[in-house]
Amino acid sequence: MTNPPDNLLIERLSAENIGDLAALHQAVYQHSPAADYFLKKYDTTYTGAKYIGYLAYNELRQPIAFYGVIPTLLWHEGKSILAAQSADTMTHPGYRGLGLFTRLANHTYALCKLEGVCLVFGFPNQNSLPGFMNKLNWHSTEVMERFEIPVKALPLEKITHKFAWLKPVYRRYQQWVLKSYLQPEPGLANSVLTDGFDGVLRNDQYLKYKTYSDTQVIQIDESLFWIKLQNGLYVGDIGNVRDDWGVILGKLRRLAGKLGMSAVHFQVSPGTTLHRLFAAHFESRPSYHIIFKPIDAGITTNRIKFTFADIDIF
Repeated sequence: MTNPPDNLLIERLSAENIGDLAALHQAVYQHSPAADYFLKKYDTTYTGAKYIGYLAYNELRQPIAFYGVIPTLLWHEGKSILAAQSADTMTHPGYRGLGLFTRLANHTYALCKLEGVCLVFGFPNQNSLPGFMNKLNWHSTEVMERFEIPVKALPLEKITHKFAWLKPVYRRYQQWVLKSYLQPEPGLANSVLTDGFDGVLRNDQYLKYKTYSDTQVIQIDESLFWIKLQNGLYVGDIGNVRDDWGVILGKLRRLAGKLGMSAVHFQVSPGTTLHRLFAAHFESRPSYHIIFKPIDAGITTNRIKFTFADIDIF
């Protein structure tokens, strides 16, 4: 492995330098989210901790790598604890293979300890998983299950990818279709807690924070769906599930069809009520590994469950 440059600068993420994170994202992925996306995402003031992560710069003070976690409250064994989700990791293409990921991650975990974070959890893709497990000593409890429900529809969403000028029109059409379904709630309480498991505590402060992401709550019959419309209809979580679940799923698919979506997507931990209900109608596939790094000894992880709404990309 090539050694990192001697004049490397490592700096904690802050409101003052968060624009550098957006610049790095552009260099790595060739596109940028909304101007205030990262500012809102990493401002977790409601938890008592914020801006937990580190940027690395070269000698010209150009951002070349980042690792960060998002503090969140976790309901764990009957009480609230401060945890964090491992979130954005990125390295400029010209500086890969220098061990920057591991170096910044260890800085971040040390900062977690100082800020009172007891546990870090994450959902890495297959490319990132070995680094977490082999270099940073994380452990995995289980794998989330993914349900992809096909929808027969005119592929309006895919058409807008080819003709960008249609996107504003399509967005207005989406909201017109959803108008009679929309509810004023910013999100939903965590269904895994209703099942008696441990999980992310989605209190009012959390739901207000989560508005950094463009999501909506809709109602079909008596059931509530927390959704995101992006490359399909993604369901984050579901509340007030009824006995006529198959009928409600059919109505959800038809709604997705009206929206021009090709599929309905949902991911959830196995062993939960929602996993059982979806599995009764559709086959699942393995998705993200659920991994943990306890910062404080004695934090058990075997009863912590998640839905797709808990992942930072929702």
